[in-house]
Amino acid sequence: MRRQPLTTELVARRELIWNFVARNLTQRYKGSALGFLWSLLHPLFLVLIYLAFIRLMRFPMRLPHLLVGVMVWQFLSLSAGDAAGIVLGHASLVKKTWFPRFILPLAAVLGNLVHFFLSLAVLAVALPLLGVTPGAGWLHLPWVIALQFFFCLGISLGLSALNVFLRDVEHLVPIGLMSWFFVTPVIYSAEQVVANPTLPSWVAPVFFANPMAALLAWYRHAFLGDPLPGVALWPGLLGTLAVFCLGALLFSRLEPRFADEL
Repeated sequence: MRRQPLTTELVARRELIWNFVARNLTQRYKGSALGFLWSLLHPLFLVLIYLAFIRLMRFPMRLPHLLVGVMVWQFLSLSAGDAAGIVLGHASLVKKTWFPRFILPLAAVLGNLVHFFLSLAVLAVALPLLGVTPGAGWLHLPWVIALQFFFCLGISLGLSALNVFLRDVEHLVPIGLMSWFFVTPVIYSAEQVVANPTLPSWVAPVFFANPMAALLAWYRHAFLGDPLPGVALWPGLLGTLAVFCLGALLFSRLEPRFADEL
């Protein structure tokens, strides 16, 4: 049984957390010729594919907006994709040694946060080349990134715990992400939803209750200076913290049974 608060345990085991993060980073591209460069090339290839699709379909979407959308979405997509199997992948360790199991999904999300920071570095170089002038909106980035981090961590905690007991979860994650992707303004702009006269008035508030839609609106405001949509974003932003709390609660309830189930 844990004798100390979780935060105290995590601080005391910070070296273990870093070891897991480093292991996740090195194993992802182990044996590949380009190695860590894939963390940058993969989203860029996706941008090219989506850009070709958008141009073919004649969507009114500019390249800077697409770059921001894909980079931000990748943080969530990679975190959720890694989460489902993170506890199962360390089954022998979980059964033989006691340590805060919270470390496993935390390390996975921290590893993807490193990839995300590299993506942001690419954006910081690419956006001025595309004619985007940095503005005061960049000051919003720390708290927006923090919100997305806790959101991704909450999802990872919930998925990793559920998959121990319901192994179908890891097969449902790609389907769920694909569905979620199309109701999030990644490859289309939020204005196409807000300013669409054919949609009922209740659609926009429901649309931005999606935490990723709200986060993307703030990211594009920060990076590109886009005006925020005239819709309340606070339900979606608060939803990021609610997801973290629910994920942490579910994980803490199921964690004591991990060893027996594995």
